[in-house]
Amino acid sequence: MKLSRKLCVPLLSAAACLGMLSAALAASPSGPARDKNVVVEVINGADLLKSRSGGTLQMPVYSKQISLTSYGPPVQVQFDNNQGQWGGAGRNQVPLWTYDVQKAGRDGLNHVGALVGTNPFWRKTTSRVPVVIVPLIVTTQEVATGIENVAPSDGDSDDGTELVFSETAGTVTQNSAVPDTNCLGTSNNVPSTLLYQSPIFQNAPFSFGGTFMGNTQYIDAVQRAEFYHVLDDDPGNYHVLFSPVRIVSPISITVPANEGLAAPPGIFGTCNTVQFLDINWFDSYINGTILPQLAREGIGAGTIPVFFLYNTNLASPANVLSNCCVLGYHSFAGEPTPSQFYAVAEMDVSGLFPPAIENTGVLAHEMGELVNDPYGDNEVPPWGHIGQVGGCQENLEVGDPLTGTGMPPVTMPNGFTYQLQELAFFSWFFGGQSLGVHGWFSSNGTFTGDAGPVCGG
Repeated sequence: MKLSRKLCVPLLSAAACLGMLSAALAASPSGPARDKNVVVEVINGADLLKSRSGGTLQMPVYSKQISLTSYGPPVQVQFDNNQGQWGGAGRNQVPLWTYDVQKAGRDGLNHVGALVGTNPFWRKTTSRVPVVIVPLIVTTQEVATGIENVAPSDGDSDDGTELVFSETAGTVTQNSAVPDTNCLGTSNNVPSTLLYQSPIFQNAPFSFGGTFMGNTQYIDAVQRAEFYHVLDDDPGNYHVLFSPVRIVSPISITVPANEGLAAPPGIFGTCNTVQFLDINWFDSYINGTILPQLAREGIGAGTIPVFFLYNTNLASPANVLSNCCVLGYHSFAGEPTPSQFYAVAEMDVSGLFPPAIENTGVLAHEMGELVNDPYGDNEVPPWGHIGQVGGCQENLEVGDPLTGTGMPPVTMPNGFTYQLQELAFFSWFFGGQSLGVHGWFSSNGTFTGDAGPVCGG
């Protein structure tokens, strides 16, 4: 076990770590509704309109913590204690390892949490996490006819107005499992297949600063680079792989008229229709309907479902553009003990957003965070005022500090070019000497030092 001079990472018992991670959830009131706090990527509707009317796709992405009310059955899971490792093959659980950073360089305090995979401080082994890509056939029953400035119903707006879609009745269906010739042309045009063929789930040659991380998936390359010095500058057989990956049969969703709408190409000048769904309704539908359906098909807590929204955005409520657009998030189901991880990410190819968050840019962000912060509450010294974070955050969300900062695009054998986001390393959050490749603090070397003084201190 090779440790940084300023970073000590002993292991917690699984029971102790699980207790700390789940304390707030275990205290939740009984009943079908569960509130979950998640950090989401948001583009403000006003910034979206301003950038498009100005002929530029430069727009800020913000971080926002929201509470999702999810309706789903409680699930209990028992974990094994094994050198801070639990879950994995044969246990129908995603493999996790725990950390306890003592006297972190940035604040001198101790911090605990859990990551997906095998503990790199113990041994170089390979973890394989099954993933299912869930294509969605989304039918909305309202069609936007324009955008209006109106007085907000709750009075909560900086300038006294909010942007709201005017709408009329109309049925629109988007199917992510069939060709889209409007946005993707005449070949390589099935969204779910393109996602499956991306470097999130398929191998590609990755080198960071000239150091070869392997012919592997992007998130695995990041994990190998993130703990490069812990792995004695030779990651060897250390991997965190999404495997096997498969596409399941599409799931049809009919959205209630008050929970979603479709905006024709003329509204924003996009290559095809884009849809808007209420995020609370959608997450409740995932937890109350889709996850139980997948469980009946044998897809349970040992597999991560990826719900990708093709040219579809989340808002709250769906018809208020000022409260749009949530691009993605990762979360969990099961109370009081979280057990089923899942990810939600927009796959946008409509031209609505900047290139850095097109196609798989958002999914790279969310899958990187799901691996490094699966419960969304891994403890770190407070950081902020960078990336999409305007205030202070205290969790190991590796995508948020670098939202909008891309890696070099990757062209796969299918000829399609994929966008990937740069991700912050473990050491950036805690301080001290970097455990990462080249002494870097992020996957493309944008961060050459840690997060700096404690935010709000």
